[in-house]
Formats: sequence, structure tokens, C-alpha cells
Amino acid sequence: MKKYKNLSGKSTVAAFEIAKDYMKIGFTSHEVYRYSNQSVGGENLKQMKTLALAGKGLGTFIETKAKDKSDRKIR
Repeated sequence: MKKYKNLSGKSTVAAFEIAKDYMKIGFTSHEVYRYSNQSVGGENLKQMKTLALAGKGLGTFIETKAKDKSDRKIR
């Protein structure tokens, strides 16, 4: 997984991994969740990937739009 830049310094996101139709998000709590096109919708996943690469806003986006929409808890 790639370290999340966390430009705000306040994010709960620590790392991420992007694949074609899903992404894994590692949180500062050491939990890792997988979000897919099926679980959050294609547009939301696209936005999450953009925010992950930018290093800002991903934690807030997950809190407001995708909090309970992961398709799997990895750890």
C-alpha cells in the first residue's frame, strides 16, 4: 500500500492501494477496508481515487459518502 500524503495533517487515512475496480484504504486505526464499484458506485470510487492521489479530502469523503459502504474488511 502507498502512504497517504495527508496534507491536512488530520486524516484518519494512512495508506491506500488502487486497482481497476476497487481500492483498499488503510486507516490510522490499523483497519483496512476494500471499496469497490459495486459497494460505493463508480463515480464515488473515481472520486476516492482522485482524492487519494491528491493526498487531501479522502477521510472526509469516506465519512460523508462511503462510511458504511465497504464491501470487505480486510483487517
